[in-house]
Amino acid sequence: MIPASFNYLRPRSLKDAIGVLDTHGDDAKLIAGGHSLLPMMKLRFAQPAVLIDINDLEELKGISIGKTEVVIGAATSHSTLEHDPQIAASLPLLTIVAPLIADATVRNKGTIGGAIANSDPTADWPAAMLALDAVFQVTGSHGERFVASDGFFKGLFETNLDPKEILTHVHIPQRQGTRVGYRKFRHPASSYAVVGIAIVLHMNGSVCSGGRIGVTGFADHAFRARRAEELLAGFGGSAEGAEHIAEQAFEGIVPVEDRFADADYRVQIGRTMLRRALADAWRASD
Repeated sequence: MIPASFNYLRPRSLKDAIGVLDTHGDDAKLIAGGHSLLPMMKLRFAQPAVLIDINDLEELKGISIGKTEVVIGAATSHSTLEHDPQIAASLPLLTIVAPLIADATVRNKGTIGGAIANSDPTADWPAAMLALDAVFQVTGSHGERFVASDGFFKGLFETNLDPKEILTHVHIPQRQGTRVGYRKFRHPASSYAVVGIAIVLHMNGSVCSGGRIGVTGFADHAFRARRAEELLAGFGGSAEGAEHIAEQAFEGIVPVEDRFADADYRVQIGRTMLRRALADAWRASD
């Protein structure tokens, strides 16, 4: 199908982009990679009157490795994160997740900020951000604020981001002694996650003191499996311990259902992916 007509704007700076967004408000949509928005426009599920292209804004690109955190520009591509050696050394979970996103063409153009702000319930990055305790830096005409990933994803394509705000940077704390894993069951047509599980184990020597588990694909938005997280402290890598954690992970969470996976099947997939991600993380070196 052909999208509805729209005006195309290409601001030269972040300040200009915020000004344009503030002027047009709900009538405008930001575009960077465009791999989620353009298909929706072609189907006329989204019909913005104004399209604001922020892909060339250098202010939104790049990676900064600090002593306590890593800061990633929202317009940084998936492929950049996939191949960056500093990211591999500092935040190995990102280099595990990135190659599992779609295909090389999408990874070369798609951006981490776009995927996060879109809040697709089956996207990979939201689960990783929750597991890593990421914080999102957002900017609008009223100033700048920082939003924790835990609470940012609100519902189906819904976030804590105001329509007149731009996600500019992702801040991820660096922790010593962590082990990480990510497993997803790919949908055979779209490569999105039927269920995806991101795990970060906080280690005290050879003992797990706790951690985070981010889940995507299971519900209408990414979430932390808090009941399973409560069982991570003291986990010793046994199959029995992993099974117990997996059994508790989705208690109280209503799974989505579609033609590919009903609720029971999605629960079983989720438990299997969690056990495998947990095993991967346990085997990983500090």
